[in-house]
Amino acid sequence: MQHAQNPFKAALARPAAQIGLWLGLADPYCAELCATAAFDWLLIDGEHGPNDLRSMLAALQAVAPYPAHPVVRIAQGDTVLIKQVLEIGATTLLVPMVESAEQARALVRAMRYPPHGVRGVGSGLARSSRWNAIPGYLKQADDKLCLLVQVETMAALDQLDAIAAVDGVDGVFIGPADLSASMGHLGQPGHPDVRAAIDAAIGRILAAGKAPGILAVDEALARHYIEIGARFVAVGVEATLLAQAARSLAARFKAPLADAAARGSSGY
Repeated sequence: MQHAQNPFKAALARPAAQIGLWLGLADPYCAELCATAAFDWLLIDGEHGPNDLRSMLAALQAVAPYPAHPVVRIAQGDTVLIKQVLEIGATTLLVPMVESAEQARALVRAMRYPPHGVRGVGSGLARSSRWNAIPGYLKQADDKLCLLVQVETMAALDQLDAIAAVDGVDGVFIGPADLSASMGHLGQPGHPDVRAAIDAAIGRILAAGKAPGILAVDEALARHYIEIGARFVAVGVEATLLAQAARSLAARFKAPLADAAARGSSGY
């Protein structure tokens, strides 16, 4: 058995944007359905979505037969949690609320085996190694992993250049919802001040030689961020898509719901 490659990591080095969809419903059946939609990547959300280790595993198994690459967002940058999520077979992690280069370096170490990191060795029990069916897994694993860090506060933007410069950070994801809140524009990720900050951040990340990423459910905003260089862009959230479609259908038959169906979304 060969060690699985990480096509998403390789794609980040190319200028074409990888288009993704957020998965927040914590249901593997829904994850598999979305995997048929030809997105480049799917984000399994363990920060705001009600996912735990077992439901993340189920989602990874559900999307495995399809081309869409699974990215797992964990709740926090905890070394033990990172080890567990890597063991169930995640190869690309998104870690929220990174505000310093020191935090980023600690995350890199958590993802790597000694001597380059502190990841615990237990491949005999791990789906990641196919229970040691992959020859040389321990020596190859580090190179196949992809680390994406989230920069989503004003304090983090102040440290962006240092964070992006950390060796082992493959991409920097800008969190527009939390960033807008940090800037005093809660629920307004499209506010001109927030957009200006994001535009500048994308340029700084590219200048550091790293891949910028973002979630933008507004199609015009998503296209704008792609045009200025964002390399991985989530353009929708499956929970929001379901909610909007259900409300729209109901509204066509039940007029009082029409106003609720027409209201926009901040992304979550």
